[in-house]
Amino acid sequence: MQESNHQENIFLRKWSGNYGGVPAFDKMELSDLKPAIEKAMQLHLQEIKKIANQNSEPNFQNTIVAMEKAGKDLDRVFTYYGIYSSNISSEEFRIIQQELAPEISKYRSKISQNKQLFQRIKNVYDQSQNQELPAQQQRVIELIYKNFEMEGANLNEEDKKRYAQIEEELSELYTQFSNHVLADEESYITYFSKEQANGLPDSYLKSAQAVAKDNGKGKMFAVTNTRSSIDPFLTYAEDRLLRKEVWEKYYARGNNGDDYDNNKIIKRILELRNERVHLMGYDNYAQWRLQDRMAKNPENAIDLMMKVWPAALSRVEQEVEQMQALAKTEGKNISIEPWDYRFYMEKVRKQKYDLDSEEVKQYLELNNLKKAIFYVAGELFDYEFSPVKKGEVPVFHKDVEVWEVKDKKTEEIVGLWYLDPYARKGKRSGAWATTYRSRTVLEDNLPVLASNNSNFVEPAKGEPILVSWDDAETFFHEFGHALHFLSADVKYPTLNGGVRDYTEFQSQLLERWLSTDAVINKFLKHYKTGASMPKDLIAKIKKAATFNQGFATTEYLASALMDMKYHTTDPSKINDIQEFEKEQLEQLGMPEEIPMRHRSTQFSHVFSGEGYATGYYGYLWADVLTSDAAEAFAEAPGGFYDKEMAHKLKSYLFSPRNAVDPAEAYKMFRGRDANIDALMRDRGFFNKQEKNKN
Repeated sequence: MQESNHQENIFLRKWSGNYGGVPAFDKMELSDLKPAIEKAMQLHLQEIKKIANQNSEPNFQNTIVAMEKAGKDLDRVFTYYGIYSSNISSEEFRIIQQELAPEISKYRSKISQNKQLFQRIKNVYDQSQNQELPAQQQRVIELIYKNFEMEGANLNEEDKKRYAQIEEELSELYTQFSNHVLADEESYITYFSKEQANGLPDSYLKSAQAVAKDNGKGKMFAVTNTRSSIDPFLTYAEDRLLRKEVWEKYYARGNNGDDYDNNKIIKRILELRNERVHLMGYDNYAQWRLQDRMAKNPENAIDLMMKVWPAALSRVEQEVEQMQALAKTEGKNISIEPWDYRFYMEKVRKQKYDLDSEEVKQYLELNNLKKAIFYVAGELFDYEFSPVKKGEVPVFHKDVEVWEVKDKKTEEIVGLWYLDPYARKGKRSGAWATTYRSRTVLEDNLPVLASNNSNFVEPAKGEPILVSWDDAETFFHEFGHALHFLSADVKYPTLNGGVRDYTEFQSQLLERWLSTDAVINKFLKHYKTGASMPKDLIAKIKKAATFNQGFATTEYLASALMDMKYHTTDPSKINDIQEFEKEQLEQLGMPEEIPMRHRSTQFSHVFSGEGYATGYYGYLWADVLTSDAAEAFAEAPGGFYDKEMAHKLKSYLFSPRNAVDPAEAYKMFRGRDANIDALMRDRGFFNKQEKNKN
């Protein structure tokens, strides 16, 4: 199917330039976005209609391959849409986003509910059950058929109509939820004076002063309402009342009883999701959602979480006791509160392990971390990263940098890697990875366009970007996603999709290379002296590896369990979101000293779309695989840089993407299924049986 150039609108224009063409990020005009999406949806629907209504008997080529080739105009426009949504949002864009949400939902329903199209898909699927197709073709038809089935393709006409109405309303609610969280992140800034700055590192204060100055508060310092700004503040600020104020603003996002409040939106989302899956005969949303995941059903996911939960709670008790005792020795007659946890946790870390996080940061400079991830990519994947000269590849913001990625052995260009490192207004918080273009044989194996996005606080001019160990791990994590994109070796676009409770595995595994001797010795250099990280400091970091696992595991699991509670409970029994959250956490025995990592009203993973809905447990599921795979590397003759293991890693776990069932892919890598024991060892949690062995 031929693609039009659509010269009248930059968003519709076919990408030009080197690397098989790249997005024209430097020519974007917001006013062109809505008409481009509307036109691209119209073009895709015309392509779908042609496929669905053709007279020839359905087969893989004329139905499935035709579908895989269709919609390329829209793919390109959605790349730009994603940039506006995540990286450079504005009030003007959010109005457009709100207007487009129902239109996009209607467009998707017209495809998923196209009776003729589904009948052709079903015919090809039925044929494949009698006479199996080549492996990747078989996987594609099974994934496409299952997806259409899960989206209500088998419903009667009346139920299909209601299904489409639900989808349309949900799309609007997801957009509202996301924009409400972003609004609260942008509007709530806490200013403080020099007298209130005790304990905060100079590097933090310089950045905080720059932010305050940008907001017209030249003599003050500013804490923005994002995790990258909040976490170090709560770790080091000695002013307890100010810590409380900052903490409360952050954890009240979406829950302030104003125009940006998300409580009613959550309740409506749950009602609509439940109604939709009931149309298809499922008991609850989780049952419907998990059928094509590794977990298969909510019971398996909950079972895994509840195996870990008691050990995490037990560790929290120990952590709180240690913090409480330390506060007492300092003459502080207080009970540890959520806004105290990071502060006293850091003090305990210093006392117990003689490990100062601020000292560690001196060796974690962002430019050196970039060199480190490139080194790992070279050793494991034979990739070479070279910076692209400014201006040669268009970018959407001056901060964005681009690298060319080559295969060292073949000299072939694998793709481009874009990095957008800094926090700013209009950019969503957190860290994430995405692709602007994936690679498939069907589309001539064009170079991958992969991106990583962080929210490091931009330093004052001339200052280095020093990050915490946790942030360095996150940097490696997101780069793991990028390597997963870059390594793709699949024939069809559908196979570049992911299985939610598997897709975090590859990225979580890559975190392990941060603490390898090669990375530490070569790249973790003092930002002033260039000296390598001292051996005694390395020993302290490794000794403290399981420190604070009670907090980290509990805050995460609380959110993951609440996600599952929301989607296995009849929404008619949830009258008040805040009360439901409180009741469920009390039943779980949630410690008062710790909040959920994502309170309900800011839980964007779950309520600003459906990607992670009943899927937040997936990080733990993936971490079972991660811990088990890491032990395989540790046991290999060459350790984490063992060439045979690296080959298996790329061949079985990265390159196939979703062309192979994840459970089967892992078995090919490891020779067996993963089990939970390695995870429990990693986190310093032991069941009674294991404890007796040690």
